[in-house]
Amino acid sequence: QVQLVESGGGLVQAGDSLRLSCAASGRTFGSVGVGWFRQAPGKEREFVAGINWKGDNSYYASFVEGRFTVSRDNAKNTVYLQMYGLKPEDTAVYYCAASSRPYTAVVVPATQFAYWGQGTQVTVSA
Repeated sequence: QVQLVESGGGLVQAGDSLRLSCAASGRTFGSVGVGWFRQAPGKEREFVAGINWKGDNSYYASFVEGRFTVSRDNAKNTVYLQMYGLKPEDTAVYYCAASSRPYTAVVVPATQFAYWGQGTQVTVSA
């Protein structure tokens, strides 16, 4: 069982940066892939970025356009999403999710994530 808690969200202006953290409990966290998703009001949840269990491979949605970086520190059971150049359209609740399958490549489909955090709000003003 893995429990996830996101933090680091807030209200920022366009062009600012934020770093989201996803802190996990559970001994298996370091062996599974983690993804970041977001959901804006009135829109469906969408994939943002993912990182494999080892932290040496990652994948990003096209709209990221090089502005975000996902990383992890397995010694701290934490995954990060560093966001630069934030835009108003990045406004959403951001969720981290962990896979239940160990030692796999980067996981992308939401259906393959077994554990989800409660989310952290990111609001970007123009």
